[in-house]
Amino acid sequence: MNKKLPLYLLFLLFITSNITLAINEKNITITGKVIDADTNTPLEYATISFYSIKEKKIVDGVITNIDGEFSIKIKDDIYNISVEYIGYKPYKISNKKIVSDINLGTIKLNLDLEALGEVEIIAERTSVEVKLDKKIYNVGKDLTVRGGTVSDVLDNVPSVSVDGEGNVALRGNDNVRILINGKPSGLVGVNSTDALRQLPADAIERVEVITSPSARYESEGTAGILNIILRRSKLQGLNGAITANVGHPDAAGISGNINFRTGNVNIFNTLAYRYNESIGNWYTYTTYKSTGNILDEKRDTQNIRKGITNNFGIEWYITDSASITTSLVYNDGNNNENSINNLLQYDADLNLIGQSLRLDPMLNDAKTMQYAFNFTKDFQTSGHKLTFDFQYEDNNNDNFSLINVNGLNTDILTELVDESIILLRSDYVLPLGDNGQFEMGYRGDFNTQITDYQVELLNRNSGAFEIDRNLSNVFNFKNYINAFYVQYGSKINKFSYLLGLRMENTQTTLDQPTSGDFEIKKYTGFFPTVNFSYAFSEKENITLGYNRRLSRPWSFFLNPFPSRSSLTNIFQGNPALLPTYAGKIDLGYLNRFGKFTLSTSIYFQHATDVINFVSNDTGNTVEIDGQDVPVIERGPANIATEDRYGFEFNVIYNPTKNWRINTDFNLFNIKVNGFYLNDDFYSNNTSWTLRLNNKYTLPGNVDWQTNLNYRGPSMDAQNKRDAMFSADVAFSKDIFKDKASIAFNVTDLFNSRVMTGIVETEEFITDREIRFRGVRTFNLSFTYRFNQQKKREIDRGNYGNGGDIQM
Repeated sequence: MNKKLPLYLLFLLFITSNITLAINEKNITITGKVIDADTNTPLEYATISFYSIKEKKIVDGVITNIDGEFSIKIKDDIYNISVEYIGYKPYKISNKKIVSDINLGTIKLNLDLEALGEVEIIAERTSVEVKLDKKIYNVGKDLTVRGGTVSDVLDNVPSVSVDGEGNVALRGNDNVRILINGKPSGLVGVNSTDALRQLPADAIERVEVITSPSARYESEGTAGILNIILRRSKLQGLNGAITANVGHPDAAGISGNINFRTGNVNIFNTLAYRYNESIGNWYTYTTYKSTGNILDEKRDTQNIRKGITNNFGIEWYITDSASITTSLVYNDGNNNENSINNLLQYDADLNLIGQSLRLDPMLNDAKTMQYAFNFTKDFQTSGHKLTFDFQYEDNNNDNFSLINVNGLNTDILTELVDESIILLRSDYVLPLGDNGQFEMGYRGDFNTQITDYQVELLNRNSGAFEIDRNLSNVFNFKNYINAFYVQYGSKINKFSYLLGLRMENTQTTLDQPTSGDFEIKKYTGFFPTVNFSYAFSEKENITLGYNRRLSRPWSFFLNPFPSRSSLTNIFQGNPALLPTYAGKIDLGYLNRFGKFTLSTSIYFQHATDVINFVSNDTGNTVEIDGQDVPVIERGPANIATEDRYGFEFNVIYNPTKNWRINTDFNLFNIKVNGFYLNDDFYSNNTSWTLRLNNKYTLPGNVDWQTNLNYRGPSMDAQNKRDAMFSADVAFSKDIFKDKASIAFNVTDLFNSRVMTGIVETEEFITDREIRFRGVRTFNLSFTYRFNQQKKREIDRGNYGNGGDIQM
């Protein structure tokens, strides 16, 4: 099933990569050294920026090395030069005409006594930054995720939770859109949960939690957007880092990132290999109300995941106002899951009447290849910008399973998924006046997916496997989306606003050659967004936002043919599903006072045609050890409207320069009204989540971090879920003059991360206990950095205003 990247894309990558060999480097070298004026000690990580008088913007910059020295190549021009370091007074050189190589000599910086008291607070505060429409979580501050994966990172982000299967939820809502660097990515691929477990945490710079997206963003995801930003250094020269880790249960990995920047070219690459084993167990105890019979099922799993991920790219700054970025992502992972199901059947008097032992080894092979191209043009006016993106992605996800029941091979399941995705996007930003900004853009998403699902059952008379035509099927799925948007924002004194409108036209094709069914669905939606902000001061503001979003059913939910992971439990899609539409209002308040940063939010969301999973007795039975056992079907349906109220409360507190406390509390109520197959699915449930993150520097500069997570009980019409508590702890120490770090962390310290609850319908009641990660895990990681600062980096993209209105 593996497909090669189309030749024209390989040719395009070859051309754009090799053009970089012909560029002209800037030929004027500026050098110097920055020291402390009182102690004459070098200042590492001091920032030197060059502001072009002609272009009226900062055009380049550099950071000092461990000896306080710097060197940078620039073009001839007249510059304002600024030398800055946290806690020190800036050093300025104005109207400096540079026409040849020059050494600025030794620059002495004096302490800024007024700002010194805030230095540590500011540095720690950046671990969680709060913006108008999002929160930014900087991964480098979190010790508990070192040596871990993206899933581990997201599970520690305020407002975000990840369950044992890797499913992500935002404010208790699992309809979240996950982006990489602002776009859908091959790093996520067809099976996003497995891919997120493969990508190393060390590859991530920050995570943006976007709860009130503007019209610029796609409308998919009623809960909001999680935008994962990958690391990419902007330092001159060669720099990078390598991380190796080992763990228990058996786990190992190695990852490295490297950047080489010279003149106008930056070459970057991240390469990672991961191997880990996880042990889980699943226990269900089902009582059938009509007969009183009992089905006791225990499933033990051992999951072995391994894979390699590579992200290679080139940035070329063609001129000071135009740049091209090309990148190639390759992800090759496989997952071997060995499942043992022990099924016992009792009558109403608890007499054993049937028994079955089912072995279900599943082999998964997933490959992704993605090519991306970006062109950015900055015009003379600061913030005036045009961007164009092209992205092609090819995913293959193959699954094979040979099922054995009571020592006899009975089923062969084969699922081959082939998906191709093309993304076209262009955005234009035009500043108007001193504080206004107009923006417009187009986006096209073209997704084609073929699922070939084949079930072979043993013919006990002939001893041969035969294809079951009632279960086997081919499902062709196409989803084409064309979107246009406009938005305008401005700032009037302390008041800011951003108004936008997005139009998305969707065409979905459902083609089932097996049954001969063919259907095309078309629908167009308009998605307004409104964001207001009022700043009482630089440290205090209030925000109000409204946005309309939707959730489209994806191919797995629409495929009407059943898939079998158990003889008694099947999953079946629903081709009649409609998209879910949701409108949300969010009122936020931010205040920084003393050693505290307080961020709160009250929100309300109303959704229609909500998709929920429903379980019912199919009326069919399967023979197990001579007994007929009912088959339970589970699948998605548009069952209701949903009203979701919530209150979120986040506090960051820095008692001392060595101690930081971050807590996040989310209280929400979900009210569902609806019917399905004459069953009333009304529910009204209040639940909450609480996260406490405590980081303290022990003697010897050993960092100690503890994460406590609590998820309150919840329920809906068919499901009751118990509360769950878990704790993670980590220790880290910088060594080799801060060029390296060693970290040790324990996940699920008390082995308490277990999901328990009850599923009840008119036909049956099931008690269940699910432990996807059956034991606590230990991880030891080592990171070594070369020519790469630990604390601060210049990001050339932050020199200008970019495309965002700062409110």
